[in-house]
Amino acid sequence: MGAEFLFMDDNARPHRANIVDECLLSEDITRMDWPAYSPDLNPIEHVWDMLGRRIAARQPPPTCLPELRRALLDEWCNIPQDQIDNLILSMPRRCKPCIASSGRHTPY
Repeated sequence: MGAEFLFMDDNARPHRANIVDECLLSEDITRMDWPAYSPDLNPIEHVWDMLGRRIAARQPPPTCLPELRRALLDEWCNIPQDQIDNLILSMPRRCKPCIASSGRHTPY
């Protein structure tokens, strides 16, 4: 990944297991500090939400795993890049209230 690589995860218990810590350490991967109550800061969480809403809106909805797989791939490709860019660009604005609240609930 390169010298500047920084691993981002939320504080979900599976991500903080000793075996994960040991693996990251053995691979010399630096983990980003992350507020305990703010996994919503990760832009990918919002992309997953967009994807879920797109799948839920499909008519007719997928009825089997192969249909769901095709639908997920189609919808993933159809998420406009500008929406993803806007999520990334919103990070400073969303981080400020999180920092001000010491990582607790934010009003956005």
